[in-house]
Amino acid sequence: MQYKEALTHPVFNILTQAAVEKQWPVYVIGGFVRDYFLNRGTKTDIDIVTVGNGIELAETVAQLIPKKPKVQIFKTYGTAMLRFQDIELEFVGARKESYHENSRNPQVSAGSLEDDQNRRDFTINALAFSLNEFDYGTLLDPFNGLSDLQNKIIRTPLNPDITFSDDPLRMMRAIRFATQLGFEIDPITLQSIQKNASRIKIITIERIVTELHKILSSEKPSVGFKLLEQTGLLALIIPELVALKGVDEIEGERHKDNFYHTLEVVDNIAPHTENVWLRWAALLHDIGKAPTKKFDPKIGWTFHGHEYVGSKMVFRLFNRLKMPLHETVNFVQKMVMMSSRPIAIVGEVTDSAVRRLVFDAGDDLEDLMTLCDADITTKNPNKFKKYRQNFLEVRQKIVEVEARDQVRNFQPPITGELIMEVFNIGPSREIGILKEAIKEAILEGEIPNEYTACYEFLLKEASKIGLKPQL
Repeated sequence: MQYKEALTHPVFNILTQAAVEKQWPVYVIGGFVRDYFLNRGTKTDIDIVTVGNGIELAETVAQLIPKKPKVQIFKTYGTAMLRFQDIELEFVGARKESYHENSRNPQVSAGSLEDDQNRRDFTINALAFSLNEFDYGTLLDPFNGLSDLQNKIIRTPLNPDITFSDDPLRMMRAIRFATQLGFEIDPITLQSIQKNASRIKIITIERIVTELHKILSSEKPSVGFKLLEQTGLLALIIPELVALKGVDEIEGERHKDNFYHTLEVVDNIAPHTENVWLRWAALLHDIGKAPTKKFDPKIGWTFHGHEYVGSKMVFRLFNRLKMPLHETVNFVQKMVMMSSRPIAIVGEVTDSAVRRLVFDAGDDLEDLMTLCDADITTKNPNKFKKYRQNFLEVRQKIVEVEARDQVRNFQPPITGELIMEVFNIGPSREIGILKEAIKEAILEGEIPNEYTACYEFLLKEASKIGLKPQL
């Protein structure tokens, strides 16, 4: 069947001209074809395969384009790339691949279109449109990928054990596509992921994290993380999350399953932010609960200090996964450390408690409140209503205190330099003590954040530690 209407972009006519000139069969394959049938809009990156030399085809295409775009050549992979208008084209020669057990880098040799489709990860990504004059727009679908698209199935073209053992990253990609597209993974394919999960160890952590980001950025991330846990991949990548799984019961006292609670929180936050690092904070906000879980016969299950422990675990986890540190990890650590703060002041929504919350959260206050709002997962409608009402009270109090006291990221009017000048001292421990005392007094509401009040308070506090003004 022909689908010429899918090939309206002028680049396809140029590709056909190049095919005639080189006398090589040329096809568009993969994501462009898949997304056409899914009505996901036009992809701006298009994969072109030729039964010939991909690099030479790219150079021929560039010569046929009036502005002659630059061709980027990747000799190691036998591929080339160029940009034309809003499209990025990647060219490769049709090929066969074979793999060694301990590497995902294949041995490559020239092959037919069928060989090239055989090496594709999933049937839905093996679909191709012909760009040749004699059958332009014809769909080539040797593995019934179109049927799998219609039935919303992720399945490998060949034996999944071979597909996943050859390139274990495809296991992550199967779960990512299922999550992004709302598809089911074919049962045999899913069993193969479980069977081959340990092969993920030969994949670089950077490539694994790229897939994790895509799963976490999807509309419903829990789909992917449940599959990662079910297949055994999550235990190999983020065991800290798997440690949250399960419910213990002692003397009739149970606690919630913190793994599934965590996934609910991530799903709750997804509609409210596209910030992947805030989503990471949602995913990791309770990881400190596994190592801090204890049973107290008087009060039941406790997780004392789990926010502090969790924030320390975040750094180690980010470091292990080779994710960005510095500001990024600091943000996630901060969110985990403060994740219970807004709820903790419910019932005693004092001005000083709110001032401290606003000051400590700083510019990240709205992200923190978004996280805490998502953390309300109770299925009891009365409790949900109560928790939500309490949370709204905290939000309203924040608005009132901020408008009046303006303590977000505030700097007291008394500086270290001024303290040194007033008391004629050099840099010392006393300066830190006095600055901290002034800050605390402002946050507690003892003095306003004004110069005169702060200066008078400074003199009073300084006298307590034996300092007198020398002006």
